[in-house]
Amino acid sequence: MTNKTDFGFKKINIQEKASLVRGVFDSVANNYDIMNDLMSLGIHRIWKRITIDQAGVKPSDRILDLAGGTGDLAKQFAARVGGQGEVIVADINHKMLLAGREKLVSQGRVGNVYYVQADAQNLAFPDNYFDCVTMAFGLRNVTNKALALQSIERVLKPGGRLLILEFSKLTVPLFQKIYDLYSFNVIPKIGRLVTGDEASYQYLVESIKMQPDQETLKTMMLEAGFKAVTYKNLSGGVVALHQGIKTREN
Repeated sequence: MTNKTDFGFKKINIQEKASLVRGVFDSVANNYDIMNDLMSLGIHRIWKRITIDQAGVKPSDRILDLAGGTGDLAKQFAARVGGQGEVIVADINHKMLLAGREKLVSQGRVGNVYYVQADAQNLAFPDNYFDCVTMAFGLRNVTNKALALQSIERVLKPGGRLLILEFSKLTVPLFQKIYDLYSFNVIPKIGRLVTGDEASYQYLVESIKMQPDQETLKTMMLEAGFKAVTYKNLSGGVVALHQGIKTREN
């Protein structure tokens, strides 16, 4: 056993990670959407649309959007589950939740969207409660990913679906050098120009490199109790969409 974990390329004490990650997202919250558009050239919107379509949610479903950030997925889910459904946007970072709530309220997404500050490793929701749980670009910031996956499995209903959209490993090695040059030399500088904060974006690109690859994450989901675990590479493996089904009742 070790009391160390990754924070980007650094090794830190496990108990330090949550506060350091909170500092990063406190810094980037107000510019989160514009930076996502700039860093991905807007492609993140396509990745998220694919995730929403794959979720297959229905009217009256209960949805948990973990690491929900500024509400991109929640906005679409709210329209799909309707007035009898429920979308909970959960994030460990208070400033991100506030930014998401302000955006969705300004767009008229009210009545079936709720906001909860929550740690994915210890979700305070009932067993067998949600029809679907999504987590877009949040898993790599979690200290204990296995514990988070177990917590998610517990709160899903039998037959419920987990979808994790996360940066992954490129499937075309030829593009890896170009991708790394862009990630490490361009993205932090965009962060400095737009937000005045280069260090937070340096951490974000380092955290991408430390994220488990596609097969490792698939194995972790299986070990957490999910069945029929699959993944789909998007944009050549820049990101991957993992899916798993809960089959047992707690």
